[in-house]
Amino acid sequence: MRKLAAVLCIDVAGYSKLMGRDEAGTLARVKSVFAAFAPALASHHGRVVKLMGDGALIEFPSAVDATACAIALQDLAGATDPTLRFRMGLNLGDVIAEDGDLFGEVSTSRQGCKRLLRRAGS
Repeated sequence: MRKLAAVLCIDVAGYSKLMGRDEAGTLARVKSVFAAFAPALASHHGRVVKLMGDGALIEFPSAVDATACAIALQDLAGATDPTLRFRMGLNLGDVIAEDGDLFGEVSTSRQGCKRLLRRAGS
């Protein structure tokens, strides 16, 4: 089914370097921040499509909700673990929704997220 969606891509800047220094500790810290995101995602109608190690792909039915949630997530990340820097990129467009996943040009692939996040700033 084709639909319009706001897609938020999130990843941790410098994740590979952090993992090289302290794999178990970094993973625990990232998981802790992602767990803290759950209430904000729910209140802004976000749906986690994929978790990819240090990253997430989140779908919203509204660009306004996605933007407000991204701001809330940055605040939560800073309060939960100020040593982790989360990059976020937001895109709006048509996607194909199938079996809980999203497909299309709205940065729904890992490569698309990387391009979007590079534009958002590294």
